[in-house]
Amino acid sequence: MKTKSKKRVVNIFLVAIIFCILTWLGIEEYKEKNLKDENYQIQNVSTNVSNTDKEKESKEIEKEYPKEEVALEYKGYDVIAKLEIPEINLETYVLKTYSNESLNISVVKFWGVKPNTSGNFCIAGHNFKNKNMFHNLKNLNVGNNLFIIDNNVGRVEYEIYNIYKVLPDDVSCLSQETKKEKQVTLITCTNDSKERIIVKAKEKE
Repeated sequence: MKTKSKKRVVNIFLVAIIFCILTWLGIEEYKEKNLKDENYQIQNVSTNVSNTDKEKESKEIEKEYPKEEVALEYKGYDVIAKLEIPEINLETYVLKTYSNESLNISVVKFWGVKPNTSGNFCIAGHNFKNKNMFHNLKNLNVGNNLFIIDNNVGRVEYEIYNIYKVLPDDVSCLSQETKKEKQVTLITCTNDSKERIIVKAKEKE
């Protein structure tokens, strides 16, 4: 009886050891499988983040424009940009500071963002017959092109997409809601000064 009892204990002990070994092997296999799954997920997340970063970087890369040096001063006034409109043979400096005095010298930045940046760069000028003023603005048509040149971005081409008139107290043309486009607004008076001529342009694709 004692021998049988000893054999039974040994058998139970062996079964327990085998069970423990199988359990341990199962746990290790489970761990290894989970580790592979986690590594796969990490690699996928890393790849997605990397691709997202690359997309952001590509969007953030600024478009290269032709460089052209612009004078920093004109007749004692600081210059912020140069405006060219081939259709009416206009080449004029855009003065940085708006005042009654500067308006008698050249066209000036009236409102908005820096030249050639996303937003609405608004330029005002008198309807004088001077060669650097806005007397011939009324002769422009939708589809004509103009150029803004500055020392930071360069030479950017714009296409006129709208021309209209407003009353002097209508300032809606100064809006900066441009959907992140580069836009230019030219403003001058009609011959009788009762209305304002507004010329809107956006960067040409």
